[in-house]
Amino acid sequence: MDKIYRQLHQDRYARRGEITTAHGTFQTPAFIPVGTSGAVKALTAEDLEDLGAEIILGNTYHLYLRPGHDIVEAQGGLAKFTGWNKPTLTDSGGYQVFSLQDISKITDEGVKFQSHHDGSHHMFTPEKVIDIQHALGADIIMAFDQCVPYPADEKLAATGVKRTYDWAKKCLERYRELQSGTENVSLFGIVQGSVYSNLRTQSAEQIVSLDFPGNAIGGLSVGESKAEMEDTLAHTMQYLPQDRPRYMMGVGYPEDILMAVSYGVDMFDCVLPTRNARTGNVFTSEGQITYRNADYARDEQPLDPNCACKVCRRYSRAYIRHLYNQSEITGMVLASYHSSYFYQELMRQIRAAVAGGRFEDFRKDFLKRYRVNNTRQ
Repeated sequence: MDKIYRQLHQDRYARRGEITTAHGTFQTPAFIPVGTSGAVKALTAEDLEDLGAEIILGNTYHLYLRPGHDIVEAQGGLAKFTGWNKPTLTDSGGYQVFSLQDISKITDEGVKFQSHHDGSHHMFTPEKVIDIQHALGADIIMAFDQCVPYPADEKLAATGVKRTYDWAKKCLERYRELQSGTENVSLFGIVQGSVYSNLRTQSAEQIVSLDFPGNAIGGLSVGESKAEMEDTLAHTMQYLPQDRPRYMMGVGYPEDILMAVSYGVDMFDCVLPTRNARTGNVFTSEGQITYRNADYARDEQPLDPNCACKVCRRYSRAYIRHLYNQSEITGMVLASYHSSYFYQELMRQIRAAVAGGRFEDFRKDFLKRYRVNNTRQ
């Protein structure tokens, strides 16, 4: 598989680079908005372009169930089907089927599960997951892995590491069978091992040995403490090659992204910006605010006085709170746009700081202003 990553700057371990795909190049560190079913909730492709996103994520599990990967393939692939026409990434669906513990069964062969829509029975094997993602036509696709819950005892975590490696080899074999030589699709491997350093070492060495063009760190931000997250990430990163992109899946909060960038992580994704926005909470330069609260009923300030997005240039907290309390969908749209812009602006600032050799100063200054949600410690 071809190299897709080019490093442009490094500041200690933090780095700034770019990743090239068939649908264009995106800058790193990058935050990838989550378009679970082919859309980032409450936002159009035009909105995403306007706020500066360069790549979006689609969910294999959800797109497989509806509308079906065959329909997406017939429409020319995910980028064309969604009107995005820029880089796309699909996850393997593993996290979703494993999270449905009551309606799924995991074996060495794969995962049997029931659709959360209609109860119909399905089977995901490593080969089938690659088939689905190949049909979806994403630029970056993910190997099938087993993400164990937290907490997990060491025996269960070790089983997850073994399956993740065995499935990664099968994914790679199927990927090579499907490649005609004309596609420019990159398959990433995923490192597992829960919070056990010996298992993280084992998994990282196994996955790196398969020579994927990119490597992901899975199984974090699943309930462990922030200290455990950082310790596990720091340990794992030393085994991941510098000439390949490193992707921390499912993360996350701004402070966690800044922490991970300091160790050299290049890619992130999370549903937080839009999910929180739809439930009355947005991210700002001074921390999260719950705009649905009565405190903001007469507040004429924008969601974030330090934000230059089109929502903050025009609308007040009082107005957006009013829309939310009236169940007006416009309120969700405005809040989702702002929070998504906040994340893309954060990444732009991170990239500039790394390029200027001042990342740690930027991180300290950001966290001085930003009120971290201390209930997550």
